Amino acid sequence: MKTALSIAGSDSCGGAGIQADLKTMTLNGVYAMSAVTALTAQNTTGVRSIMEVTPAFLAQQIDAVFEDIPPDAVKIGMVGSKALIRTISERLKYHRAQNIVADPVMAATSGARLLDADAIDALKSELLPLCTLATPNIPEAEALAGIAIRSEADMERAARIIGQTCGCAVLCKGGHRMGDANDLLWVSGSCRWFRSARIDNPNTHGTGCTLSSAIAANLAKGYTLTGAVERAKDYLSGALAAMLNLGHESGPLNHAFDLHSRYTAEAAGN
Repeated sequence: MKTALSIAGSDSCGGAGIQADLKTMTLNGVYAMSAVTALTAQNTTGVRSIMEVTPAFLAQQIDAVFEDIPPDAVKIGMVGSKALIRTISERLKYHRAQNIVADPVMAATSGARLLDADAIDALKSELLPLCTLATPNIPEAEALAGIAIRSEADMERAARIIGQTCGCAVLCKGGHRMGDANDLLWVSGSCRWFRSARIDNPNTHGTGCTLSSAIAANLAKGYTLTGAVERAKDYLSGALAAMLNLGHESGPLNHAFDLHSRYTAEAAGN
């Protein structure tokens, strides 16, 4: 069985962060592991408190995973400080990690800031150059590229700037502001649009974590970057279309198990 490591913050309500990553990786047919960057007290309405781990403890978590169960892919989520970004970069280089997907989380859906302002430069210069793919939403892409994004042409320009500056592929997610679910994949100067209709579902907490984790899981299984993105978007669309409501126990959960059966069966066949 292929393996994947999530390096991210914990979400106490289970909808985003490490918890969402582990669920997504498992449903996409890989063995999921974690290195926690921070504990948070939060729910779908907001973040109440954050307690960051020390760089030394984060390094020990990462080393413990790589020394025993080397991951076939790594997903990086919430990393709040320059010191933790440098720790992750150092340990991933030391262990020669492959198939690294970074979701450059800067703020929660509720608006709470999750990344120190002085950490953005370290993110761009030290962490993203190690990555196979970065998956910024519109506000994150604006911060990384230093431009305003108001159109698809702006998305292409921002993705190109980030990709050329940081040396990684970029999936610029349009759903945050563009009124649709069209995402742009930039790889070595080439652009490909993944177009899909927006699903009217109010439960969007953790969708960025879910998408990036699904991409990492599929890279771990050997899919190309384009194939991994395509499968991850299909998985996320299916999850949103299920209209999960935690007050009901049947349909959405059955849908999740259907997805699990489908993806694990395909993994076994490949």
